Amino acid sequence: MMLIDMRYIILVFCASTLWAQPIYDLLLQGGHLIDPKNKISGVRDVAIRDGLIAAVAPAIPAAQARKVVQVGGLYVTPGLIDLHAHVFAGTEGKSLAGGDASIFPDAFALRLGVTTVVDAGSSGRHNFAQFKKTVIDRARTRVLVFLNIGGSGMPGDAHEQDVSDMDAKAAAELARANRDTIVGIKVAHYRGPDWTPVERGVEAGTLAGIPVMIDFGEFRPERPFQELVLKKLRPGDIYTHAFYVPVPMLEKGRLLPYLLEARKRGVLFDVGHGGAAFEFRQAVPAVKQGFPPDSISTDVHSGSINAGMKDQLNVMSKFLNMGMGLDEVIYRSTWNPARMIHREQIGHLSVGAIADIAVMGVQKGQFGFVDSYGARMDGTERLVGELTVASGRVVFDLNGRTRERWDRLGEYKPQGEPYWDGSRGGGRPRPIGVQ
Repeated sequence: MMLIDMRYIILVFCASTLWAQPIYDLLLQGGHLIDPKNKISGVRDVAIRDGLIAAVAPAIPAAQARKVVQVGGLYVTPGLIDLHAHVFAGTEGKSLAGGDASIFPDAFALRLGVTTVVDAGSSGRHNFAQFKKTVIDRARTRVLVFLNIGGSGMPGDAHEQDVSDMDAKAAAELARANRDTIVGIKVAHYRGPDWTPVERGVEAGTLAGIPVMIDFGEFRPERPFQELVLKKLRPGDIYTHAFYVPVPMLEKGRLLPYLLEARKRGVLFDVGHGGAAFEFRQAVPAVKQGFPPDSISTDVHSGSINAGMKDQLNVMSKFLNMGMGLDEVIYRSTWNPARMIHREQIGHLSVGAIADIAVMGVQKGQFGFVDSYGARMDGTERLVGELTVASGRVVFDLNGRTRERWDRLGEYKPQGEPYWDGSRGGGRPRPIGVQ
């Protein structure tokens, strides 16, 4: 009888021990979760296992996680998606017609909560393979691509005017062969009087089943902007630099009705701030009159990052101070961009989704924000990146929330990056290609 009792006790002990074992790799506790896809805006705990979101609930016991991080008083959102970036220097060391060099994505993105950047046309079909080898396959940041309709991408002005190198069928074929990375076609910087680059871009997008992003710095009487968004672009196609002064947006301070018509037919409008393509005198009246951007992006390059644009959180803060609610700002920086490029695997924190997470604070005070023309807008709120998780791994930690205090640490041991290696989560972003 005593033997049976002892076996029963051992069995109960083992069962209770197994039950007490942590089942999550990482637990973020106490933050205000904003997850637009799932219509959540409130305090939630978020648990991660094997690089994926494992649980979202009002309260998850700390004992169930190997690592617990307190984020009370902060906002927890899906990893931010920058829909317009430049992260490939190309064969000539330049990526933009103006000569501003691209920036390796890990150098600026992860510290801002940006876990996915979409390179907007820096490469074409001639140099996409080099881009993939030197940047996409090396970066911890997830890099997706709008393939330039021009074969050489954006190496300089003369190349970008060469219509003979804009091959729709070849671009579509390359896009179809690289569906895990190429999410759209880019048409940019053309100054000619004809619609040929746009038509070939749309043809390539149609053949590959992906959207087209248009980036024109000037418009001509022969190809007016109104015709572009009302006739040439398809539903789901994107015009970036939406608040650029040459865009006919306002008349005597009033929003022109054709823009609402274009939006109604499905054309999407992206910020694409950049060094020269965002002005408060366009954006402030448009937002106040009910014309917000569909996506908030940076057009980041070495010129814009040191000028009025600065970074993704700074651009988001501008819209926050224009009166857009924080939930709306997050929506246009996460779930909506994901939908625009048909990558619904990211941009949300549903259970089973890739664990890309941004944790940020909202500072209160007196701040100044500058547009591309050097004009200032005063504001009282500013977003600050606190912690970033990419594919389940902490890759940025501003205030060392994942670290032990120095006087409690005990024996010092070398600790490399990242700050917390979820071990089971892996170090690189998970592929999210279309099957």
